[in-house]
Amino acid sequence: MLIAGNWKMNTDIASAVSLAEGVAREVGTVDTVDVAVCPPFISIDAVSVALRGTNVRLGAQNMHEAADGAYTGEISAGMLTSAGCRYVILGHSERRQYFGETDEGVNAKTRVALENNLVPIVCVGETLEERRAGREREVVETQVRNALKDIDLSSGSDLVVAYEPVWAIGTGETATPDQAQEVHAIIRRLLEELYGGTAKDIAILYGGSMKPANAAELLGQADVDGGLIGGASLNADDFAAIVRAAVDAAAAT
Repeated sequence: MLIAGNWKMNTDIASAVSLAEGVAREVGTVDTVDVAVCPPFISIDAVSVALRGTNVRLGAQNMHEAADGAYTGEISAGMLTSAGCRYVILGHSERRQYFGETDEGVNAKTRVALENNLVPIVCVGETLEERRAGREREVVETQVRNALKDIDLSSGSDLVVAYEPVWAIGTGETATPDQAQEVHAIIRRLLEELYGGTAKDIAILYGGSMKPANAAELLGQADVDGGLIGGASLNADDFAAIVRAAVDAAAAT
């Protein structure tokens, strides 16, 4: 099970360090679930120092597929690993919506992340309009297949998939536990089709407004293996409460 905090475009360096220190104090010794934080690029190095000696891992919010070159403003996988990153979020709905991210681009980035020993957190999910049209299964299956096209895995722990119902991100809306489980089960069956027995070790995170009040019920679903946490990750106490809910869920399985 994995609880990963996506800080998005929030915090400056000083407040990022303070938040990381708070997370480390609260859950830095947790060893029964994996915990990670993904700060803005500018704070990755400082947060890495703040997390040193703890069990909290470091992640990034995006990366470019090229190893280097004339790509002003971009960050490569090698840069992330040199800064101590273990995870990288790819294909987040905000990247798709605001910056034109495509399934093909996510596929290229996923391949490069794996080649550089980064664990990609590949995000998929439907919009409100797609759900109202009953197309959530079609949308999610297409995104998963395209993102993982021709990608082999040596271990299920090398990959994370995050289901983000786009209509539940930053809106205060949350998929019901049954809705979350339904889509997670679809993703699980698809991963089994693609990777056989290896799929059981691929964590599928829920990424739609998980918070302390609903974490236990969501994390208690059979195919929900953790959370990609947005707003609640910006408060160390709230984030820690979700981590503790994950610890309890893991102990119950």
